[in-house]
Amino acid sequence: MADNLEGTPPDDASTTQRFGPDFEEKLEGLESGLSLEEQEIVNALPSGSALLIVRRGPAVGARFLLDQDRTVAGRHPEADIFLDDVTVSRRHAEFVRHGKSFDVRDMGSLNGTYFDGVLVDQALLHSGAEVQVGKFRMTFYPSPDDSAERGA
Repeated sequence: MADNLEGTPPDDASTTQRFGPDFEEKLEGLESGLSLEEQEIVNALPSGSALLIVRRGPAVGARFLLDQDRTVAGRHPEADIFLDDVTVSRRHAEFVRHGKSFDVRDMGSLNGTYFDGVLVDQALLHSGAEVQVGKFRMTFYPSPDDSAERGA
């Protein structure tokens, strides 16, 4: 019988890789543009909260927690979400929580607020929705507990 070649598994060794039950969920997260760290953060969100992550424009990678009934985004230093760019109005948009869902509302900004590329006055947010405030393009991620309850 010939000796086993170096680097070749013995005949009785399994070459099948097995993944845990959370592998598919992590893979879906990567496909949606979330890093593993961001997936962990989103998965840890308590019910009734959400996360905005800046994907394009100034401050790429910045994260903003939505955990209040009303969160104002703008260029005013006292805004809940401070977006420091001249394309952003002082009080540009607000994120309003209704139970376990959120909507975005323009607050009469000069450049408008966009939801999935469309200029809106108000829109109900869904997981993966893009909200643009000035040059800031942010992706919306609700708590997974709330997404599961809505069947999303």
